[in-house]
Amino acid sequence: MFRRGAACSNARVNELAFDLTMFAAAVAAGTLGAMIGLGGGIVITPVLVLFFHIDIRYAMGAALASVIATSSGAAAAYLRDGISNMRIGLFLCIATTLGAVGGAMLAGISDPQWLSLIFGFALLATAGLSLRKQTDAGDAALPVDPVAARLRLDDALPTPAGPQPYHVQRVGWGFLVMIVAGVLSGLLGIGSGAFKVLGMDQIMRIPFKVTTTTSNFMIGVTAAASIGIYLKNGYLDPVLVFPVALGVLAGAFLGARLLTVVPVNLLKAVFLIAIVAVGIEMILRGLNLGLA
Repeated sequence: MFRRGAACSNARVNELAFDLTMFAAAVAAGTLGAMIGLGGGIVITPVLVLFFHIDIRYAMGAALASVIATSSGAAAAYLRDGISNMRIGLFLCIATTLGAVGGAMLAGISDPQWLSLIFGFALLATAGLSLRKQTDAGDAALPVDPVAARLRLDDALPTPAGPQPYHVQRVGWGFLVMIVAGVLSGLLGIGSGAFKVLGMDQIMRIPFKVTTTTSNFMIGVTAAASIGIYLKNGYLDPVLVFPVALGVLAGAFLGARLLTVVPVNLLKAVFLIAIVAVGIEMILRGLNLGLA
């Protein structure tokens, strides 16, 4: 079981100080994650591992809990605005859920060094995916995909000029990408939102606003599917989960408010540099070459 003493070099630490420090770190992770659009889960795990020296499997369990908390609130707001496509989300959640359960099972038997290595590469891949050119609308002139039509996945994006129809493409390939995204989510304790957005935006040709909002809903469902495996394996400890989940949730709300006043381009550049640096350190740690 996780113990507070595992987070510091000293054998005994002040419990209140530990909780406050953990909460502050989670708030910072949630704020940065919300402002850059990657979520706090992918930020808090390397923070816990590299700076608090917590076992990566406990860190991933806490990150999953925070992902569920932040996803639930944002998904409700997007659904109210009519941007999310719930039919697409529920259909693709079948794939992400299957992948997440399998990934969580692999996490329980995987060596922590391998998990650090994979997490590092996932961070680098996420940083690369976040640099993609983002578009706000799909192409209504695309042909109707028979599978999408049968599942009634096509919809319209609300715009100031009125609803803009879009047609979902390559449903099968998108489903396969979602399985991979689910495996990464369960294996690494992250929302893997960047990979979900990649599948919907680049492969299924869904408008970007729809992909991001629908992905936010899917992230919570995917995390909920795998968190039970972490609990069964003993990697979900309330001592760690409580301050982390609350902190990331508070940081997500703070990040949403700061998004309108902070120069996001500068923040994104600095944040991506930090993500790459942390990703490299996680890889080195997996190879027993890390500094932390």
